[in-house]
Amino acid sequence: MKETAFAYAKINISLDIVSKMPDGYHNMKMVMQTVSLADEIEIECTKGEGIRAKSGISFLPDDQRNIAVKAAMAFFRHTGISGQKTHINLKKNIPVCAGLGGGSSDGACVLRLLDKMFETDLGREKLEKIGYEIGSDVPFCIDGGTSLAEGRGELLTNLTPLPQCCIVICKPPFAIRTPELFGRVRCEKIRARPDTDGIIEALEQRDLSGVARRMYNVFEDVIPKRVREIADIKSTMYDNNAMGAAMTGSGPAVIGIFEDEAFAQGAYEHLRRNYKECYLTKAVERLGYQ
Repeated sequence: MKETAFAYAKINISLDIVSKMPDGYHNMKMVMQTVSLADEIEIECTKGEGIRAKSGISFLPDDQRNIAVKAAMAFFRHTGISGQKTHINLKKNIPVCAGLGGGSSDGACVLRLLDKMFETDLGREKLEKIGYEIGSDVPFCIDGGTSLAEGRGELLTNLTPLPQCCIVICKPPFAIRTPELFGRVRCEKIRARPDTDGIIEALEQRDLSGVARRMYNVFEDVIPKRVREIADIKSTMYDNNAMGAAMTGSGPAVIGIFEDEAFAQGAYEHLRRNYKECYLTKAVERLGYQ
């Protein structure tokens, strides 16, 4: 038995950190969006035991340390299905360690595929609960689209879809450790926050300009001073007529929203001269899980 599907990347139109919770985690408030940049996932199940993932990327683990394998293990544990040797082939197109939810989208896709393959009909709510055991962004990636994510990312509210636009993604050639960024955050000292309510209202009014000019990520205030390229990439996007630009997730990838495809293409080509990992994408609506 074999099935394939796409695992779509996510971006943060906004990212705010509201407070630090008693358990040490942070209470987030984010507007998140699925985009067309995607990994390709193939799952094959045969009689036997064991779960392995193959990606062709040497530093990605193939065992339970891989979020795709964790997702398969969680699915079989919750459904009680056993005796399935499971091979997961990951064709990685989403850059890793970029703030684009590549691992989370892979985990969510594995849950959706296994649900289809074994006809378990778990539904969106159950799949999101299983996904939350795997990672904070996995619940959003189950159904995607445009959502407000709160708590650790598991409290989701569907929003009016992002108006049609082009989205340029550029990842500089380094990674930023997420724990390092959270360690730098002092909620009471955050100087600038995104206007999340304004973004939601702009979405409801189908006002792309209103969404774009309110884009912001509070992590940009605490990124290490050595990381200057993020600001440079944002400037390049604005110089090429971006309506808005911001770092996504814990970075370092930067996203820019463009109303005009020609402007987006120009920004993409300009950035490609200096950065290998650049992508021209579009928003993807909800996958339709009920």
